[in-house]
Amino acid sequence: MTAFDVSERRIWDGRAESYARTFARLCVHTVPALLDAAEVRDGTRLLDVGCGSGSVTVAALARGAVVRAVDAEPGMVEATRRAAPGVSVRVGSLPQLPYADGEFDAVAANFVLNHVGRPLDALVELRRITRPGGRVAVTVWQAPGGPGQALVGRAAEAAGLTRPDWLATVDAEHIFPRTPDGLDALLTSAGLGDVRSTSHAWDHRADPEDWWAGPAAGVAAIGRLVTSRGSEGVAAAKREYDVLCREFLADDGLLVLPHVAVLGRGTA
Repeated sequence: MTAFDVSERRIWDGRAESYARTFARLCVHTVPALLDAAEVRDGTRLLDVGCGSGSVTVAALARGAVVRAVDAEPGMVEATRRAAPGVSVRVGSLPQLPYADGEFDAVAANFVLNHVGRPLDALVELRRITRPGGRVAVTVWQAPGGPGQALVGRAAEAAGLTRPDWLATVDAEHIFPRTPDGLDALLTSAGLGDVRSTSHAWDHRADPEDWWAGPAAGVAAIGRLVTSRGSEGVAAAKREYDVLCREFLADDGLLVLPHVAVLGRGTA
């Protein structure tokens, strides 16, 4: 386990409910395209890796798939169990999952490679548990991304907040370009064939207070930055946020936040 993996466990510990109320609503956007890329249909044996609040699992069940799910955070496991009663959901973390070789027809990982210290090893593991000819489909946040992705970070920077020392980054040798070409290369290096990655851009609409609620609750790395100096730092960042978010306000009072992700798929 890398320092980044250890940091991620600390970041997400106990944050499942706050995530479900906030950033999960953003991440659900890519689910239909992710399941299409994994060719999920009636009878498909699918593993939802990094299941979070269960959005991929629930959508796959609606297609008639036979779904199992796994997440490194016990709170996320419980959230998916509540969202999809009867589905087998286990605690497990990449790059070693508790499943047999070729056990699944398809594996989907929605915004999971962003949260592992060894992305290539993680993809090799996803290939291992996928049957020959089966599909692996993943999403990552594109970099550079849409301007909506930087809003809270800009507010934190304007408030003078700095990244906590314990908040690790991915080791240099494991970094890959967060672009379609970069994800293509990573999928190919993992031994997958018929690789194809594309950008997906959309506008996420959210109430300004709802969008702030996630970082203020310490959700994700950005949340740990916002809360790094306690309530005083949160209040300072919120003052900056209230000014900066006006750039994205629509006439109905909601924020319109441009985001960009990369969706990649390959065949085992």
